[in-house]
Amino acid sequence: MTGVTGPGPWPGADLLPQQLSIFDDLGQVPFGVQALPFWASLEGSAPYADTLGRTLSILEQLPLEVGPHGWKLADRPGMDEQRLARALDHDVEALTFAAAGYSGPLTLSVVGPWTLAATLYLARGDRVLTDRGAVRELTDSLAAGLVDMMGRFRSALPGIELTVQIDERHIGQITAGVLPTFSGYSRIHAVPGPELAAQSQVLYQAITAAGAKPVVRVGEAWVGIAPSVVAGAAGISLDFTAQTSWNERAWDHIARAVEKGVEFWAGLPAPEVSQCSGPNLRQLADAIVIPWKRIGLEPSRLAHVTVAPSLAAVRPLASSPDSARAVLSTAVRVAEYLAEKAED
Repeated sequence: MTGVTGPGPWPGADLLPQQLSIFDDLGQVPFGVQALPFWASLEGSAPYADTLGRTLSILEQLPLEVGPHGWKLADRPGMDEQRLARALDHDVEALTFAAAGYSGPLTLSVVGPWTLAATLYLARGDRVLTDRGAVRELTDSLAAGLVDMMGRFRSALPGIELTVQIDERHIGQITAGVLPTFSGYSRIHAVPGPELAAQSQVLYQAITAAGAKPVVRVGEAWVGIAPSVVAGAAGISLDFTAQTSWNERAWDHIARAVEKGVEFWAGLPAPEVSQCSGPNLRQLADAIVIPWKRIGLEPSRLAHVTVAPSLAAVRPLASSPDSARAVLSTAVRVAEYLAEKAED
């Protein structure tokens, strides 16, 4: 069945009501559509409870603190780690309350090891990305902490089937070698594809061994598809930047992944809205269906596509949970359209 979910980051000031509305909105979906409720992280809750802070909160044996330019590794645990732990406990409690008695798919979102390495700074130095040994340590810590977190949720919600959405939105910049150093006067060397895949594989294998499914969100950077597939991703999520576009190289990578049995997750842009007819669902759906057929993929495979609002569609709604719910409702209707096309 065609799936529908959310990206993880979500607007709102209090997680519990947002989490309840997500389960409610995805509780009744049309025939042929499978809802995948998601653990939301509030966009306005930085630095401790947004997706980055939540990811940092599950790292094992890596002290952290907030520095002048954001999060960095620390010499010893401090108050910032305590705040991370409290925020995590609050968010876990909100999800377990909202999902009480629930059985079925559930998606969790974390920042992936390479994007995390590009965002986090060394205790005394540049981005973690500049130190490959630190990147390996960071990946191992993330893998161990994530497995523990999944066990925590399975104990509280024994009927869930977990998927982990791994946010690698910086993968394009990392492979292109365009990220600036701390000084801003030079660029960090590009990471070659084989190294990118080898390190990612550590996390993906840990997720798979724990009985969950790793889905990698590469943002708009289709160049991240191939190394993610090589690393063992069960699914690939690509954000669309326009409702009607054709990038043959990107769709060639998508087709190769789908033919290998890798799931395709589409991040939908904000729809064009007419005052008379509402959001243009056909335009959103055709951004998938038309190139899907053009590249030679079987229409029946559309039944295995999962759609979600992209981060770009959700971020402008930072103070408007009702608008975010409308965007999620649009994604449900697009998923229904794809399910119908899969039967043509």
